[in-house]
Amino acid sequence: MVTPTAVPSPTASPTETALSNATPRLEPTPTETTVPLPTLTPTPSHPEYTGPTLNQGDIGVQIYLHRVDVPALVAQLKELGVGWVKVQVSWKLYQPYPDQLSEERFADLDALVAQANANGIQVMLGVAKAPEWSRPTTELDGPPGDYDLFRQFTQLLAQRYAGQVAAYELWNEPNLQREWNGMPLDAAALVALIRAGAVGVRAGDPAALVISGAPAVTGINDGVTAVDDRVYFRGMLAAGVAEVVDDFGVHPYGWANPPDATFANPDTAPSAGSGQAVSSHNDHPSFFFQDTLRDYGDLLTEFGVIEKQLWVTEFGWGSFETFAQAPPAGAEFMNDVTEWQQATYTQRAYALAHDWPQVGPMMLWNLNFAPWLGDAFSESGYSLLRPDGTARPAFFALAALPKQ
Repeated sequence: MVTPTAVPSPTASPTETALSNATPRLEPTPTETTVPLPTLTPTPSHPEYTGPTLNQGDIGVQIYLHRVDVPALVAQLKELGVGWVKVQVSWKLYQPYPDQLSEERFADLDALVAQANANGIQVMLGVAKAPEWSRPTTELDGPPGDYDLFRQFTQLLAQRYAGQVAAYELWNEPNLQREWNGMPLDAAALVALIRAGAVGVRAGDPAALVISGAPAVTGINDGVTAVDDRVYFRGMLAAGVAEVVDDFGVHPYGWANPPDATFANPDTAPSAGSGQAVSSHNDHPSFFFQDTLRDYGDLLTEFGVIEKQLWVTEFGWGSFETFAQAPPAGAEFMNDVTEWQQATYTQRAYALAHDWPQVGPMMLWNLNFAPWLGDAFSESGYSLLRPDGTARPAFFALAALPKQ
């Protein structure tokens, strides 16, 4: 269990010490009034939450799994009170060769799935990153040359975890070159890949839910490095993704912008914690949590999709406060977020989404990458645990959310 550091007991003041060592007085003296010492109030471990009671089944967190103490990890999930845990299954690591599976990787996953189920926590697997042997190029990450290979792998997973894994998210941020290298960035091609993967999942476990892979929010639309996420999601809908999946993945990161802020009404005032305003990533709707969810919801309405939801399969606010070094290049915006703000923004995001019927479960990114990656990686800035394993205010904030 992660617990807050205790507040040290107060020590005697110099005045008290002097009085206790003084020579007894021989003559009457005026009556002295004893001034009581002030009571020390422990510093709160997290911001106060004033929002609605949330549904436990709408709250989740993504984890780092490889070689982790699984019982201790599940104990942390229970302390957080989450209803979901998400694991990224990097296909290339789980099937490094056509005829070989990684026993070590699957042993980790087997243990997590079993213990999560035993503790009433639903499991989502995000499946992406094709093995090098299946791709037309080995540079960066990308899809397989033959989509039927993806079907075979998703069916293998669904059969292995039938009745134990509740949902599969098929692919990750496919509008980025680094996640879809070797082929042109193409929403219709992603839908074809998802279609193959969905066939595999449903053949292995008809009860499992299929979620479409979420585009990345970037503000870039050059067609090579990235396609704007709204443009890409529209392309997915036009290609018929709604006919293939049960729900849709979305990654509404807020960068350093509070969840209440919007592109039309950004928060430009210096924050109480950092003493400065948001200094970057505030000039495009993709950089705002609320704008992303509303824009995707509008696209669903435009395409007549009313019965399916947006699953927030990643979101969060990164902070490098208390870390030993500055954020890596490209993540400087994390300097504009304190740990306290990270906790406050997380609470507020869950409260905001609670009132949106189009929004389904929300998987916070992430619980424990920092203790495993250290403070040199941007992923660590989002962690609920610091590199030394101690809990940040966001950990306690998530645990304290009222849930039913």
